[in-house]
Amino acid sequence: MGLLYLGTPLTWDEAKNHADHVRDHGITQFLRIWDRVKDRTGDELLWGDEVEYMVVAFDNEKKNAKLSLRQTEILKELGDIVGSLSSDASPPASVPKFHPEYGRYMLESTPGSPYTGSIADLLSVEADMRYRRALARNHLKENEIPLTLTSFPRLGTVGVFTEPHYDPKNAKSSHSLFLPEEITNPHARFPTLTSNIRSRRGSKVAINLPIFEDERTPQPFVDPTIPWQRDIYPEDPEAKNGAALINHIYMDAMGFGMGCCCLQLTFQCCNVNEARRMYDALIPIGPLMLALTAASPIWRGYLADVDCRWNVIAGSVDDRTPEERGLEPLNHDRYIIPKSRYDSVDLYISSEWANKPAYNDTTVPYDEAIRNRLLGHGIDGLLSKHIAHLFIRDPLVVFSETIDQDDDSSNDHFENIQSTNWQTLRFKPPPPSSSIGWRVEFRSMEVQMTDFENAAFAVFIVLLSRAILAFNLNFYVPISKVDENMQRAQKRDAVQSQKFFFRKDVVPQGYVTPASSLPSSGPSTPSEHSEHSVVTQIKDRKLRNCFPTLARPPVIDDGSVEDEYEEMTIKEIFSGKGSTFPGLLGLVDAYLRTLEATPDERNQIDKYLDLVRGRANGTLQTAATWMRSFVRSHPVYKFDSAVSQEINYDLLTAVDQIERGTLRVPELLPEYGQPRVNGLGQNK
Repeated sequence: MGLLYLGTPLTWDEAKNHADHVRDHGITQFLRIWDRVKDRTGDELLWGDEVEYMVVAFDNEKKNAKLSLRQTEILKELGDIVGSLSSDASPPASVPKFHPEYGRYMLESTPGSPYTGSIADLLSVEADMRYRRALARNHLKENEIPLTLTSFPRLGTVGVFTEPHYDPKNAKSSHSLFLPEEITNPHARFPTLTSNIRSRRGSKVAINLPIFEDERTPQPFVDPTIPWQRDIYPEDPEAKNGAALINHIYMDAMGFGMGCCCLQLTFQCCNVNEARRMYDALIPIGPLMLALTAASPIWRGYLADVDCRWNVIAGSVDDRTPEERGLEPLNHDRYIIPKSRYDSVDLYISSEWANKPAYNDTTVPYDEAIRNRLLGHGIDGLLSKHIAHLFIRDPLVVFSETIDQDDDSSNDHFENIQSTNWQTLRFKPPPPSSSIGWRVEFRSMEVQMTDFENAAFAVFIVLLSRAILAFNLNFYVPISKVDENMQRAQKRDAVQSQKFFFRKDVVPQGYVTPASSLPSSGPSTPSEHSEHSVVTQIKDRKLRNCFPTLARPPVIDDGSVEDEYEEMTIKEIFSGKGSTFPGLLGLVDAYLRTLEATPDERNQIDKYLDLVRGRANGTLQTAATWMRSFVRSHPVYKFDSAVSQEINYDLLTAVDQIERGTLRVPELLPEYGQPRVNGLGQNK
């Protein structure tokens, strides 16, 4: 998460004096990178995943599942193990990497090297994820388990929820009523980030999720576990003065959001234009995948009436002042900023003809001086506005040792701003002096309980990204509709209960639907799908970059963009609607028919796609739905929305059993998706 330096972090009062310096030099660093690599092209598809774990310590006697705060020593031991594996005479094909995260109970894992576009690499993802989990599991204490949970159900409850236990009275960086200081990674960046967000905002963050109103939930619900009368920090009265809403679950610290886990994917693109095209195409997909991977229905020991983490994280790092939130007139600040710095994307950025100005239909503040500087350097208006919009934010963590940098060799000031704009996607320029190309990071998905699920969603997004490029698919809907979709995606059982705005016709004008035009078998496949001609090509053995783009047609239907989209169910979006829209799975299937895959390879890919299909059509539950059902069917649950220590213990025990394959849950996973053993960790 972000940049980790060894140095002296500045308080907010000190850091804000360097904000303009960081922004100015950050733009200089971006322009130096731009000049070096703007014409770079031909980079092959390389991609990777990031999977985050919570290390949970199980106390079987007291029936308590707690967060283990041993991140530092666990990472040191894993680092030693990874180092010895790397130096071994016959190391594994890819020695994984483990990284720190915000929560002192969290581990982040990535493949040791990027996946290529080979089908073999695509099908190695699940095994690689299993290897990483097993490696971590085998170097933990006997009672510790690495779980891929989006949110810890009892984080911030009254009682013992960490090992060792600490009192929140010493929460000197967050001033939280619920989370102790020790919940946070001790590296100076993390408590400084927490403290500076609070200081810049002028209050603690305030997160409120609607309570799930069960049969015996008190009405109105006034949370009896909030220490309403605590008087330690200046912000303590905020809860009783209105920050904590009635009938809601109240949270007041960065740790509630940044202590969540997720599944993220990053793709290297052929060139900057392909990266911008891919970025735009995946923007409308973000909310859909959030709904499909929903996995966080329990917060601070209560069932919530939402299934996802997104608004919690958005609220947890919302550093906007009252003026920037539009609560007070602009006197000291420059902008009213509609969103937190962690939220959905605000702008489409592709310069291709399919990106109509009407799609960027929301108010997006930007730094006019920065935009003019970028325009004057020859960067087009869309990308200039994107960067200038990101740079309305202040740098939250500044180290005294890194204020003055060599702008030719460093991009740290640029990344200081770029990496703390946490959005559903991130457009990533190449680092200085690196072989890495232009990249796009897909960030909306919730992490799943099993490696099979995480691999399935990763494989689906990779294949969809190739279908987008191969068929020049057009997913544009107005940004305002993407924003609305993000809110709908988080609602309880959104896959079944909600409809989402999606484009009616995703195929460019003058072209037929790929799913209907491609043959089901044969040695070659159409590379262009014109209604008047078909050009054949040999099937690819690899997923690739560098697909040709479509020239602007002589005649374009410039009707109202409101006629281009409609509300659809998740099932319709993924499985198809009518004769012209084959659904996302149909498009992926059409792309797969352009690949030369063996029957065994295709069979394994189909297993992953069947999981996506089952989640989309409701035959398989989301993790959030399954968790909610588990709680409500637990023998000690009182139907009052409260998730007790014992229920939490049994729930997380079941999650571990599901991941290891000792508990079968056909309502959640197909039979072939339930592992019988978990690699090296089968005996623990």
